[in-house]
Amino acid sequence: MDWITVLRSLQSDFIKRLTSGCLLHCQTEGQYSETTIISGERLKILRDFCWLMAEKYKRVSPVRDVFISYLKGKLGEEVVKERLADLITEVDYEKRIGGDGKTDFTMTAHPSIGIEVKSRYGNIDKVRWSISAEEVEKNAVVVCILIQEQVNEAQSEYHLFLAGFLPTQMIKLKTGRISFGIQQLLYGGGLRGYLEQLQDAKNHQLNEKTFISNKQNLRSELIYQQPDNSLIKPPFTSVKNGNTNTQIEELNLIYIKLGDECSEKGQYHAAIINYNEALELYSHDADTYYKLGLARYQVGDYEGAIADYAQAIRINPKYIKAYNKSGLARYQLGDYEGAIADYTQAIRINPNDAIAYKNRADVRYFLGDKQGAIEDYTQLVKLYPQPEGKINLKNINIGDYQEQVEDFVQESELDSDDFIAYKKRGNFRLELGDYEGAITDYTQAIKINAHDADAYYNRGNARYDVQDYEGAIADYTETLKININDADAYYNRGNARYDLGDKQGAIADFQKATSIYYKEGNLAKHKKVQERILDLEIEESLDDLKF
Repeated sequence: MDWITVLRSLQSDFIKRLTSGCLLHCQTEGQYSETTIISGERLKILRDFCWLMAEKYKRVSPVRDVFISYLKGKLGEEVVKERLADLITEVDYEKRIGGDGKTDFTMTAHPSIGIEVKSRYGNIDKVRWSISAEEVEKNAVVVCILIQEQVNEAQSEYHLFLAGFLPTQMIKLKTGRISFGIQQLLYGGGLRGYLEQLQDAKNHQLNEKTFISNKQNLRSELIYQQPDNSLIKPPFTSVKNGNTNTQIEELNLIYIKLGDECSEKGQYHAAIINYNEALELYSHDADTYYKLGLARYQVGDYEGAIADYAQAIRINPKYIKAYNKSGLARYQLGDYEGAIADYTQAIRINPNDAIAYKNRADVRYFLGDKQGAIEDYTQLVKLYPQPEGKINLKNINIGDYQEQVEDFVQESELDSDDFIAYKKRGNFRLELGDYEGAITDYTQAIKINAHDADAYYNRGNARYDVQDYEGAIADYTETLKININDADAYYNRGNARYDLGDKQGAIADFQKATSIYYKEGNLAKHKKVQERILDLEIEESLDDLKF
């Protein structure tokens, strides 16, 4: 389980506790606390500053609006400063009195790491924070603060929640602004750890540069100390025999071993330094370039990884693993055609390379080339038949999409009690438009497990698509017996009832759906269904007039 998944899980728990008031409260500066209270003299100092700012900008904006805006911002900054303490710079009232809105803090040890703070007052289900493209570019994280009390000049105490944070590298924004709710944030308890990791990464980069610089200086000194003061380079790769060559080979192996050990421990920055050292001693080692690429990939340097894999391939044009890994790095950068080209080259070298077929199918499926994906998965299936002729790819680490395709394209029968297999094959058949096949698979899945809401819901969708509206209604009803709060099931059942002429039943289902969408905060669907209800009510009124 990766760290993002963990922090999102903790965030879900935090949101539940936030509604019940069961929160972590620690008054010690520098230690994490979900809630912070600001009152008394501390609040007075903040208010005095904000009134000064309001007076300064009274000709631009109403005094009260300026005061409230500054107070919201400074309350949030005080929370972040109290929680992170010496890890970040001070709340700078002098430097930032223009309110530049670009960077609120930087890390004490690394001023290049910026931190933006966003404070909002509102209901937990509706409050949203926003950030601009410029703020994303200038900061490493955005920290979101939720203010419980409405901000005004008379409030004597504020209860502030560290609602969560987002690394800006997770925000894909080149222009304009983007907004997000509390459900999209990562748990605030991971903020310090994330910033410390960024700091460590910066230290590794700095140490790497310093190390290389010192080493170059040392070599320059050694070069100038030649008897004739000539600039002869140390004979690293040119020496064929003798102790010098042996020593270099031994040192090369030491660096590679250190790199391997660091990689195994997850110390990828250190591994990069060691592999680079090895390559300076012997630059014609495809395996070392490959390992260096793996380490760069792990730290998110995908372009660097691609360059290293390319070096490995130049040395060994049949390096299939390098092609496959290069494809993965290109995929991360959004170069999907480049990824397909890498996987295709791996397949040309070895037509039985299952990993290349799997990876190329992933990209083709993602790009919507379903036929190409099916062809690759079919080839993958042929490479892994069981002795009895039954297909089983469970030993391969494959994703949901691949499993769906594999289930779909297999020609042998599925195990009669394999609920997951029938359900997955039904899902893919439904997506491809094979509605009758999907209905057959969902029916078999339901025979095995009659308590799965998704199987009923998906079979209802398939039945609706073949205009079996009564069958669809029956399936959506079964779905709702299992999960009474499934808004989509109400909405789809309403559509089926409308198609059968039951307008009142349709309106009743749409009203249920819109109520649940509203509670879930899904305002787009809420609005859509509200408009549908209005259309039906107008239609009902016109029908009444005909009589």
